Amino acid sequence: MGTLSMTPEEREQFLADLHVGVLAIERPDGPPLTVPVWYIYEPGGELWFLTSLDSVKGRLLQKSMRFSLCAQSESLPYKYVSIEGAATISTADKELHSRPMAHRYLGVKEGDKYVERGDGEDDGESMRISTTPERWFTVDYSKF
Repeated sequence: MGTLSMTPEEREQFLADLHVGVLAIERPDGPPLTVPVWYIYEPGGELWFLTSLDSVKGRLLQKSMRFSLCAQSESLPYKYVSIEGAATISTADKELHSRPMAHRYLGVKEGDKYVERGDGEDDGESMRISTTPERWFTVDYSKF
């Protein structure tokens, strides 16, 4: 399958494009937790997302301090990028993190409404979870 792999530039651009990521976190008492998340990635930089430390994923991240995330295209030609890395946890800022994330996924008008209403899937203080990807797995079926 090596011929279907993306180049470093292709994989970084694909990950930076708009996708809902599927986050996977180790769970000591069963299979990994897998949940969809909004995320931001800039080529060559960190990937990050927001959550509450009181959420299931927040509690698991505090224990494992590692996660993987997969982004995929859902139409032909199918492609995916999956990354793994160590988690860094820091406090999220409404203007630096929450608003840009909401704008990315909902557009400016709806994103502003979302942030002002405090709409989030998690209760509690929002935290910024980031990683610099350590391992990459990729497939691009347009190369088939």
